[in-house]
Amino acid sequence: MEKVRKLLDSAIYWLIVFLPFSISISPAPMNVFMGLLIASFLLKKILKREQLFIKTAINIPLLLLFIVTCLSVFHSVNLSDTFKGGIFRLLQYIFIFFILDEEVKNKSHVWKIVFSAAFGLMLSSIDSIWQVFSGKDFIRGYSPILNIGLVRATASFKDSNTLGIFLSAIAPLIFGLTLYYLKGAKRLVFILISLVSLIGIGLTYSRPTLLAVYLAIFMLLGVRKGRFLIGLLIILTLISPFIVPKSVKDFAKQVNYNPIRFMCNDDRIAIFRNSFNMIKHHPIIGVGANTFMKNYKKYKESPEYMNIVTSDTLYAHNNFLHITAELGLIGLSIFIWLLYKLFKECINIYKRLEDSFLKVVSLSLSACLLAFLINGLTESSLYSSRVAIIFWYLMGFSLALKRFIDADKSPAY
Repeated sequence: MEKVRKLLDSAIYWLIVFLPFSISISPAPMNVFMGLLIASFLLKKILKREQLFIKTAINIPLLLLFIVTCLSVFHSVNLSDTFKGGIFRLLQYIFIFFILDEEVKNKSHVWKIVFSAAFGLMLSSIDSIWQVFSGKDFIRGYSPILNIGLVRATASFKDSNTLGIFLSAIAPLIFGLTLYYLKGAKRLVFILISLVSLIGIGLTYSRPTLLAVYLAIFMLLGVRKGRFLIGLLIILTLISPFIVPKSVKDFAKQVNYNPIRFMCNDDRIAIFRNSFNMIKHHPIIGVGANTFMKNYKKYKESPEYMNIVTSDTLYAHNNFLHITAELGLIGLSIFIWLLYKLFKECINIYKRLEDSFLKVVSLSLSACLLAFLINGLTESSLYSSRVAIIFWYLMGFSLALKRFIDADKSPAY
């Protein structure tokens, strides 16, 4: 029995490490690793007769979010979709959160996770560069997307924006360690990864991704008081209108330099308006978890914004609108409460950590979460089967650092 427990501990340890890297390849290995991780965790709990979930700062809002998701079944137009893609999927993500929170063992384990994330970031970024110059990505053979005269990288992801969500949610972790912790040869390696990732991010030409990375870096520099680099960011901001591609300038002119239209596109604005219409008709509980797409056609305006004709089956392209449409204002309120508790705890952990390595990791993970949420203002990233897991993984990883407060003051190497 003891051998089985050790085997499960080892499996959980390494599955946690490899999970972020698997996301960069394709959905299949990611889902396999996620399934094995949850199964190993459950079996371990059964064998050890331990309580299933440990106490965290967000247990109550997390429980309420799950309860509201279950209650949304009463308004669902498709019970199968609500149970499989709504309730069951959320339960999987909750497991990922608690597994990370409980099973990150020590600083060596933290380092392995960081390296796994860095290699995944590097792989997708190199794949993006290769795809733009060769016409095919080398992982899945996808072609880049041509949009407003720009060749946009997707790497092994279905579109440029999804790739951008992945890159922007991982890159701040690497940037933070590069700027504020690493030295010598390791810093040179991470500088290379950072530069390549910035090229990959740029090749997505995803405006929300660029904004997310910009604000995440600004947050890192602001907290660490990097005045010189903040100055460089401000200069870059001022000169950016003069160095962007001509097609981008033409697009800005086409939308009358309206920042909302420029960032979101007219089709997204049309989707947002239709989403508000859905919310207006079901403000309390919503239309049911994982049924936004099936309900969307019913609540489309006629005519739609700027005479855009959107598809009959779409996501909200905004996490907060999507949550509100499916779970109502109650669900949105709980989710906002969850985020408040999460970032409050992240700030508390950062302030109390004394180990310089873990302190930088804590701050960088908060920047990663911020980037994911900013990107989620124009994408339903929490509902994307490819990248939604990143958010829950980052949450668990961030709160797991609490166990290291005053526990280990030895160097990370």
